[in-house]
Amino acid sequence: MATEHFHLKASWPGGRNSEGYIDAGNLQTKISIPTEMDGPGVGTNPDEMLLGAAATCYIITLAAMIERAELPLKEMSLESEGIVDVTNGVFTYEKIIHKPTVILQGGAPAGDRKRIEKLVEKAEKSCMISRAIQGNVELELEATIK
Repeated sequence: MATEHFHLKASWPGGRNSEGYIDAGNLQTKISIPTEMDGPGVGTNPDEMLLGAAATCYIITLAAMIERAELPLKEMSLESEGIVDVTNGVFTYEKIIHKPTVILQGGAPAGDRKRIEKLVEKAEKSCMISRAIQGNVELELEATIK
């Protein structure tokens, strides 16, 4: 079995409202608690990073599937939203909503649209991050295909 290893170093100088730093190779940034959770809001935070991981995994997986299927993609974009519930001071990441927009090249056959629709859903179920959070965070799709 082949395995890949990813590494991250983090520094955190003090208490809850400090500002830290992470270095994961290509990802190097300040971190802190977001202002929405009464933190300093400097750099990024775990909520944004989980949303970013889920979104980038999804769009890269979808792009690879479209390429392998040799479908006539013109362009693709994604907006994603993370919803965190705060009840009695307990923060729970409830849901991630992916809103992909997939635009096919002009003159693409109707069958290509149906194949893209299937891949849009399959990519969400195939993405490594989606599989990792499955059962803990609800995942929802709101796709636009043109």
